Amino acid sequence: MSRAWVAVYLREMLILRRRFFRQLFSWSVAPLLYLIAFGYGMGRNVIVQGVDYLDFLIPGLAAMTSMTQAFAIGSEINIARFYWHIFEEFQAAPMSHVEYVLGEVLAGVSRALLAGLVIIGLGALFGVVLSYNAYFWGAFVLNSLVFSGLAVALAMLVRSHADQAFMNNFIITPMAFLGGTFFPLAHLPSWAQEMLRFLPITHAASAMREAALGRVPDPFAYCLLAALGAAAFAGAVFTVDRARD
Repeated sequence: MSRAWVAVYLREMLILRRRFFRQLFSWSVAPLLYLIAFGYGMGRNVIVQGVDYLDFLIPGLAAMTSMTQAFAIGSEINIARFYWHIFEEFQAAPMSHVEYVLGEVLAGVSRALLAGLVIIGLGALFGVVLSYNAYFWGAFVLNSLVFSGLAVALAMLVRSHADQAFMNNFIITPMAFLGGTFFPLAHLPSWAQEMLRFLPITHAASAMREAALGRVPDPFAYCLLAALGAAAFAGAVFTVDRARD
């Protein structure tokens, strides 16, 4: 395989650099509101699963960010397809579909990592100091790979920005709030718990929370996320191969 994926990746990073401060503000606003509304307002007075609510909340916000920001690469792809017609140039370039997908997926993961650092920084401002170890970042990156690959796959299927918004509203938003990010799944009915265990964000949030609290997460979470990430990547390669502009 050539290094053509580097060109795809660097293009996305150059776009991000031009918008970096706007993106930084965007990455900060929603988590800050969550911390103030759900965490700071009641966090030091509420114990969840044996820890302060803020300690419970920060890993969940990081997991949610790894999902939403990795999936956001789909919007950038759609802009390139519908307005700049860059995707047509990629199709004509001497690069494989695997290389194109690899570049876009890694760009999505990079966006997620930067946004994740913002979450950790905001948590530190609120006095939350957790263990951001290899287990934590491993789950973070694997979850980002899942949703970045999914974003590339779906970006090849949508026909407009309205379709992209539909994907966000009916796929990402429900998972963001129901995947164990803001509250323990044990508070839900048993049938709902079983349904939500099929979501990758559920396992990512659980693994990241366990790691951040200094515990060893369940290896099954990492195996599942890795398998889903590989499946999402393969699906993205397939849809790129089938895409016709």
